[in-house]
Amino acid sequence: MAQLESGIETRGTATLVVSGGSTPKGLFKTLSSAPIDWAKVTVLLADERWVAEDHEDSNTNLVKSLLLRNNAQAANWIDFGAGSVDPETELARINQQLGNTGPFDVVILGMGGDSHTASLFPCSAELSEGLTTPHSALMTQPTTAPHRRLSLSKTRLLNTHMGVIHIVGDSKLDVYETATVAPDDDAHPVSHFAHASHFSLWFAP
Repeated sequence: MAQLESGIETRGTATLVVSGGSTPKGLFKTLSSAPIDWAKVTVLLADERWVAEDHEDSNTNLVKSLLLRNNAQAANWIDFGAGSVDPETELARINQQLGNTGPFDVVILGMGGDSHTASLFPCSAELSEGLTTPHSALMTQPTTAPHRRLSLSKTRLLNTHMGVIHIVGDSKLDVYETATVAPDDDAHPVSHFAHASHFSLWFAP
């Protein structure tokens, strides 16, 4: 990816933020063999379900098994500590770590059928916090999906040189087009990113 290579050239390091779920599986497999100096790339998730790594819903497990292999196994990984009995301590650690870094190089977001992105759910009581907090991360608890989650905030996700919203399938595209008619529509959290000038849609049928 050119943007990662540019970051490495310019600063000696680059940061890639990825999302979990089923959508990026093919992308992860392709990226894992990309001819990038992965030892100079830091990878982290946009959000994580608060489950142990060996849980079937773990995004960490997904990234490690599909992306952080082949060439990409040399990348640096920021672990959220998901599944820990002390999520507030882990959250404070992540906020401190990300608060001391500059803009990300690349952020790849997905979107759910309810137009949530990262773990910024329209049903969540923490949505307003996620959209307004100056902090890098927060804990959220959706009512329409399982598991408590750690999510990066809108402010932190927008602080990137390049952002992509990755959509696969016509049904998701229909949701996206409806959800992004107006910018910053809290009923459709993805709209807070779709209209940002440095974010673009990446659609695959």
